[in-house]
Amino acid sequence: MSLGQIAKRVQLPRSTVQRIVGALADEQFLIAATPNARVMLGPAILRMAANTNFDFARFVRPQLEVLARSTNETVDLSLLRQDKMVFVDQIAGSHRLRAVSAVGEAFPSFSTANGKAALSLLDDNEITELLNGRLFAETSNTITSTTKLLHEIENVRATNIAIDNEEHTEGICALGTAFCDPVGRIFAVSVPVPTTRFGGIRESVAEALLDFRKELLAFIVR
Repeated sequence: MSLGQIAKRVQLPRSTVQRIVGALADEQFLIAATPNARVMLGPAILRMAANTNFDFARFVRPQLEVLARSTNETVDLSLLRQDKMVFVDQIAGSHRLRAVSAVGEAFPSFSTANGKAALSLLDDNEITELLNGRLFAETSNTITSTTKLLHEIENVRATNIAIDNEEHTEGICALGTAFCDPVGRIFAVSVPVPTTRFGGIRESVAEALLDFRKELLAFIVR
């Protein structure tokens, strides 16, 4: 932003903003973005964020437990790393027949509900570059066309819900939703369900996920 834009946003005199910006630039909290006095966040901000060691998985676990109780299904929390979703926490469902994955396991983003939800927070060019030549069939339902995948992700952006219709594992369907944590990392929460009971609970699980997402984002942006 330019100094004038910042002054307007914070409702301070431009001269005051210039002094503050200069002080922040001295500490590398701001750096020059263009030759014409525009500024952007600097490396000190990134170092400060990294040094907080914010454990988002621990922070969000109580909400995951509520979601698991409301759905009676397994709930997974995963993190987008390159083109994979890495599972960082899980609340096991109460059914004897349930879907369970190991924490630390990584799954492709293009064939999973959590992955497609996470990809929806990127733009199409970023997705295309990330998945270039990496689509492959895990089941007969896996989407292997980038064009078809981008079309589905557009629907995810509109609804905030992604679906895995036996695309990653035969016999398992899932719904997922995604969001960014306070330091900008992309996380997703998904509810995997055996196909035999997925149809009967799909709508209620989607509603529970949207309620979870709304409450979580309202807390994060306070």
